[in-house]
Amino acid sequence: MKIIKKIKVDLGDRSYPIIIGNGIYGNKNLYRNSNPKNSILVSTKKIKNLKNSSIPKRFYNSEILIGDGENFKNLNSCESIYKNLLKNKYSRDCCLLAYGGGVIGDITGYVAATYLRGVNFIQVPTTLLSMVDSSVGGKTGVNHSLGKNMIGAFYQPQSVIIDLDSLKTLPKKQFNAGMAEVIKYGVIYDKQFFEWLEKNKKKIISLDRVSLAKIIATSCKIKAEIVAKDEKESGIRAILNLGHTFGHAIEKNIGYGRWTHGAAVACGMVIASELSEKLGKLSKNDLSRIKNLLSYFDLPIKLPKKINASKLYEAMKNDKKVLNNKIRLIIPKKIGECFISDKVSKSNILKTLEINRDQ
Repeated sequence: MKIIKKIKVDLGDRSYPIIIGNGIYGNKNLYRNSNPKNSILVSTKKIKNLKNSSIPKRFYNSEILIGDGENFKNLNSCESIYKNLLKNKYSRDCCLLAYGGGVIGDITGYVAATYLRGVNFIQVPTTLLSMVDSSVGGKTGVNHSLGKNMIGAFYQPQSVIIDLDSLKTLPKKQFNAGMAEVIKYGVIYDKQFFEWLEKNKKKIISLDRVSLAKIIATSCKIKAEIVAKDEKESGIRAILNLGHTFGHAIEKNIGYGRWTHGAAVACGMVIASELSEKLGKLSKNDLSRIKNLLSYFDLPIKLPKKINASKLYEAMKNDKKVLNNKIRLIIPKKIGECFISDKVSKSNILKTLEINRDQ
C-alpha cells in the first residue's frame, strides 16, 4: 500500500484531494467524510468482479450495480439508484462511492447532486480516462436522446482515489481511449508535457508504472489548476473541451457506445487542429505531431466513411458551449496553447469535416 502523489483541487470550502497510489483502496483515511454504515457502492457487475483491486466491503454498507457502458448513461439508470436509496431510507448523511469508469462517475455524481438535494460522494475511477478527466472537476450528468451530457450539475466529490493497480486489467482499447485525454492536456496547456509524451510513448504503452504515475499526476494537476480558476466553465475551463464539440457530435451520429469517448475526442481533436491549420494558426509540423501521437495509441484521426458532415454540423449546434446560436470551438494555436472562437464559418467547418472523412 503506497501513496505516490496527492493533488489538491483548491475550491475554498469545497476543496478536496486527489490521491494516487498503488494498492491504496484499503486505506480508510482516504474515504473522506464517509461512514461505512451509510456508504453505498455504485458500480457494475463487471467492475466489481475484477480480482486485481477492489474496495473492501468494510467501507460500505450496501451496493447498487447498474448496466455497463455509455448506453446506460441516462435517467433510467439514475431512477434505479434513486429507487434503491429511497427504499432503503438512506438520509442526507449517506455517501455514494462511484467505483468504475467515467459513466459510473458521471451517473453517481449526478445522483449525489440531486438525491435529497445533495449528499456526499467519492470518486474511485478505474479507467485511465476517468482517472485523468471525468473524476476530477465536478462535472456530473447523463445523456439525452437529443445530445450528450445535456442533463447534469456541477457537484464536487469529497475525494478522488486513484489506484494504479486497477489499470492492470484495463483492455488496451480503453487504455488508449484515456490517452486521448492525456494528450489533450499537452495540446491545450503544457508543451513540455506533450514533448515528454512523445519521448516516453513506448514506456507508457508498455504500462511502465513510473510513466503511468507521471501521466496521471500531470493530467490531474493541470485539470485541478484550470478548475480552481474557473469551476463552472464560464471562461478558461472551456479549453478542456478541445475535441469534444466534434467528439460528442460523432458519438451521437454513429450511436453511443460504437466508439469509445476517447476515440471520438481524439478524432475531434484532429479535426479542430486541421481547421486551425487551414485558418493559418497551427503549423503543419504541430498538426503532424498531434496526429502522429494519437495514431501511436491506435486512436482514429479520420471520421467514419459513412458519416454525414451536414448531420454532424447540426448535432454540433446542440453543444452546451453554444452561445447566441453560435458554435464555440476550442482551437489549438500551437502545442501548449489554444483559443476559443465562435467566428469559424459553417463552410469552413463542413469543408474540414469532409476532408477528414475516410474515403
